[in-house]
Amino acid sequence: MKPFNKKELEVLAARIRLETLKVIHSRGFGHVGGSMDLADLMAVLYGAVMNYDVKDPRWPDRDWLVLSKGHAGPVAYATFGLMGFYPLEEAYTLNHPHTRFPSHTDRKLTPGVDLTTGSLGQGVSTATGAALGNRIDGRQNHVFCVIGDGEADEGQVWEGLHFACAHKLDNIVYFIDNNGYQLDGPTADILPHSSLAAKAEAFGLYTQEIDGHDVAAIYQAIVNAYAKKGMPSCIVLDTCKGKGATFAEVNHEHSSQPKEDAWAEALAAAEKALAEAEKA
Repeated sequence: MKPFNKKELEVLAARIRLETLKVIHSRGFGHVGGSMDLADLMAVLYGAVMNYDVKDPRWPDRDWLVLSKGHAGPVAYATFGLMGFYPLEEAYTLNHPHTRFPSHTDRKLTPGVDLTTGSLGQGVSTATGAALGNRIDGRQNHVFCVIGDGEADEGQVWEGLHFACAHKLDNIVYFIDNNGYQLDGPTADILPHSSLAAKAEAFGLYTQEIDGHDVAAIYQAIVNAYAKKGMPSCIVLDTCKGKGATFAEVNHEHSSQPKEDAWAEALAAAEKALAEAEKA
């Protein structure tokens, strides 16, 4: 891990938000809500925590990122482009014919994507298997798996956490994006979870619940997870779905198809937020 630099990470998060909007705007519609609310996490992971090699995305000793909520692909594409895995402008072909950047992440298409995801719940299982495989191979790397709170409706999520605890996989950190909304509306109206943190803890994971838009809190929670030996970790991120997208944040939209004037307003606001972060 790199030394913590709050300003650098906040600037990176603002840049990721702007570029995520640009990526989705290139198609005119897409999964804005659940992409934008992960910008702070992505900034901490790729700006301060993870080991990776942009020239060798399959470097065996790299840390892995698995977006089990695979529809958040645009925030990953923006981050990977900013980190130098490919020219960022390539990601502006999101969901276009013959693109390397589909709506849901695909390891066979996009440099930086470690596992293909999209069928909710399944990314948890494959990420957990990757963590076990890396440990069997004697590697010291970590796997980071991002789960949606709506995705946590899936029983496969909890089977994966149970398996990780049973095998004492202290090389995996699960993040639950607790934004309170899923495709069909508020999670509280569709399938109330009560406390996701309490559930994860009951499954035997070292669990923390933090502000998912606070880069300092995210960084410290990962430091704490690294220090906890003999058990997997879960960090519940309390987030605002659509964070930073003016047309999506107010209604916590899962997927958006705004008119061009709304896009222009959102992009201008994101550019302003980046400028303010750089001046702070």
